[in-house]
Amino acid sequence: MKELSALFSAHVAERVSTAARALSEAGFSRLVVHSGVPFTYFADDNDAPFHSTPHFAHWAPVEGPYHLLDVVPGQKPRIVRVTPRDFWYAPPAPAPDFVRSAFDVVDVETPDEAWKETAARPITPEAAFVGPAEETAKAKGFAAAALNPKGLVSRLDWERSYKTPYEVATLSEAAAKAAKGYRVAEAAFRSGASEIEIHHAYVAAVGDPDDALPYTTIIALDERASTLHYHGKRGREAAPGAVFLIDAGAQVRMYGSDITRTYVTPKADPVFGKLLDGMKALQKALAEGARPGRPYVELHREAHRRIGALLVETGVLKVSLDEAMEKKLTLPFFPHGLGHFLGIQVHDVAGRQATREGAVAPPPDDYPSLRTTRTIETRMVFTIEPGLYFIPMLLEPYRAGRTTEAFNWELIDRLTPCGGIRVEDDVLVEADRTRNLTREFLPE
Repeated sequence: MKELSALFSAHVAERVSTAARALSEAGFSRLVVHSGVPFTYFADDNDAPFHSTPHFAHWAPVEGPYHLLDVVPGQKPRIVRVTPRDFWYAPPAPAPDFVRSAFDVVDVETPDEAWKETAARPITPEAAFVGPAEETAKAKGFAAAALNPKGLVSRLDWERSYKTPYEVATLSEAAAKAAKGYRVAEAAFRSGASEIEIHHAYVAAVGDPDDALPYTTIIALDERASTLHYHGKRGREAAPGAVFLIDAGAQVRMYGSDITRTYVTPKADPVFGKLLDGMKALQKALAEGARPGRPYVELHREAHRRIGALLVETGVLKVSLDEAMEKKLTLPFFPHGLGHFLGIQVHDVAGRQATREGAVAPPPDDYPSLRTTRTIETRMVFTIEPGLYFIPMLLEPYRAGRTTEAFNWELIDRLTPCGGIRVEDDVLVEADRTRNLTREFLPE
């Protein structure tokens, strides 16, 4: 705990420094961040699972809605924490000791009291507000131009691209936590379990309820592995499977891991097994290739070329690699981006920012789903997740197109029931190496 406290203290010190710079550049002198407001489903009295405002979570893992973070450069940052007296629901967990040592923490019982505490320091036009509840903030004295100001938020997003040692340690813990679930999930698959049974085994091993996971698990057997965001959980009618794709993570102090593995049994088509071996090898090479100074778009293009080579090698494509790339024949097999920033949010912010001021760097026209267009730098954490799928909807136009002879349709039809492959790791870019946070706990 002493090491965690030191890491967190340094993390907060960096937040104070970067916030001071962002405020100065954007023309503000104070920052107030709201932790969030519960969301109730329409025409219902049931709240959705609560998630803290990401910019609040970036400062401190303090659970619950209505809290206010108050940052004034040169002063100790302050958290006004709302802990209602309530017998219907359990109160939010107390602020951890390492948070209380880095912040001036004030506990109150109601949102109104939180605003009163914050307004004790007069709210001037130079005070910026970030978060939901804009109308309330405006009523409390914040200027309209100071409510989630784009120039300031862009700068705060940009700073989240660079992880502190505290964030790296937290993401590493999240990877270790998820790895426990992966080992149990693979064993359940190999024992013949159904999708829902595998999911339950994963959640039990991680030790968190579903709504505490960073995202909904993907537990896909056979043909469902070709649905990129498959959230169904079939029962015994779909088990046992020959192919199993799992995309799941775990959360620690509001940071989440994001991992994917694909497994097969001897019942899977042998060509599909060769494709899986090839995808494992090329994913490892791509992860190691995430080096400072390299555009992420370039790494994505390399992924397509490596996948194209694998498709040619296994006979799925009947043309040369150069022809396959020239005619973009890999697109229906790999329709998503190679990866994204990872942090407080699974698809973390600023992946398409060109500058800290907020200029946008859109993805190339031929790869519109790519979430990351930044040049790779040290302290960045990315996912590296190449995929290879047999998706009938995407392949269908090629059957009657001008390039139909380039495809081995007999083999494709044979492999389609296998669904697809994705292999995903979380990697930290360092000056002298790319550290694979996932493989430290889930080696091949």
